[in-house]
Amino acid sequence: MFQVLRDSAALLLGMFLLMLGNGLQGTLLGVRGGLEGFSTFEMSLVMSAYFVGFLGGSRLAPGLIRRVGHVRVFAALGSLISAILILFPTVVEPWAWIALRVLIGFCFSGVYVTAESWLNNAASNENRGKSLSLYMIVQMAGIVTAQGVLALGDPSGFVIFIIPSVLVSLAFAPILLSVSPTPAFETTKPLSLRQLYAISPLACVGMFLTGGVYSAQFGMAAVYGGLAGLDLAQISAFVASFYLGALVLQYPVGWISDRVDRRQLIIGLAVAGGLFAVAASFVPGFLLLLVAGFAVGGMSNPLYPLMIAYANDYLEREDMAAASGGLLFINGVGAILGPLLIGWSMAVFGPVGFFFYVAAIMFGLGAYAGWRMTRRPARPGSEESVSYAPVMPTSGPVALEVATEMYIDSETGQAAAGEAAVKAQAGAEDAAARGSREPSG
Repeated sequence: MFQVLRDSAALLLGMFLLMLGNGLQGTLLGVRGGLEGFSTFEMSLVMSAYFVGFLGGSRLAPGLIRRVGHVRVFAALGSLISAILILFPTVVEPWAWIALRVLIGFCFSGVYVTAESWLNNAASNENRGKSLSLYMIVQMAGIVTAQGVLALGDPSGFVIFIIPSVLVSLAFAPILLSVSPTPAFETTKPLSLRQLYAISPLACVGMFLTGGVYSAQFGMAAVYGGLAGLDLAQISAFVASFYLGALVLQYPVGWISDRVDRRQLIIGLAVAGGLFAVAASFVPGFLLLLVAGFAVGGMSNPLYPLMIAYANDYLEREDMAAASGGLLFINGVGAILGPLLIGWSMAVFGPVGFFFYVAAIMFGLGAYAGWRMTRRPARPGSEESVSYAPVMPTSGPVALEVATEMYIDSETGQAAAGEAAVKAQAGAEDAAARGSREPSG
């Protein structure tokens, strides 16, 4: 682990600063929009726009890298992000924020693709898993820290918007000065959605629904805080609780998932997350709100890699990389629709509509997973799988491909170990048979 940290320190530092900037702007816009009198519907459009750009960037950025190279794409998108962050407080109009959020989502997606490809290239087969784990920790730590920075500023002013712009600009210095460009990579054409759904309906539906829950956390949690009358420090703590839960519970969930029927774990996480959301809707108290945020974030975010692992359980190794692209697209569509639906829910039910929406999605996922258990038996040998890899919805497509490669390597290693065990057992039986035929004394 220390060797990975030493070799990738500059890249990880840069990604931490990037996540500071991205986490800060997402919450800041939710708070500032409320101060400017934006309606809940308008804010839902603003928050949804980010995921439109992010999904587009994940598909177009590899082509840009192939044409002009990693360094130029990285520097160009970083410059755009810094400029866009400065423009938000200068053009305080919903239509302008929607357009800027599409652009910033596209840019961040392209930056993630580039940085993750560098990280993947720098890692070896032996430490790729540790590199991915550190990358996920850095991402979550950056977003959580960003909420603390927000609490120190004035969201109605201009200076607080300069901070994420500066952080993003600083993030590129350690990366560009220490990381060598890597060859452009080829992306795999995804499986058709029809094929993917036929292989694993639960994974497809689950990725769609978890996308909606994740986008609620990333953008609309701050909008909820403003409508609920929370002060700035409380909003920051509330938003941070989602990501702190995701960071703390990611690895325990992964450990459990490799030892039980994944569908049982999916049901347990979904129902538990829904119950905490219901509790937050009806039981007052800020402390309970933080506990609910921690639980919902800790239950919902691990569902993302859990769905990927579950889909891979039913895929041939050669189809896993193609399937990851389709699952990423499905999750992105869910993330786009999530803010729109939660905005409608809060417009109808008030602030508690936030948790009504989360509870409905989580209970719906649990019910669908339970129904799927009646339609398909458990996969034989699934309790021996070691395929779960830590990957967050905040990541780009390259991190998802790395997680898929880890799964393929794990499956290949298990198959080779099984063959070796069979050969060893056959050899032992042959030796015993020869020994029984030899004359005694």
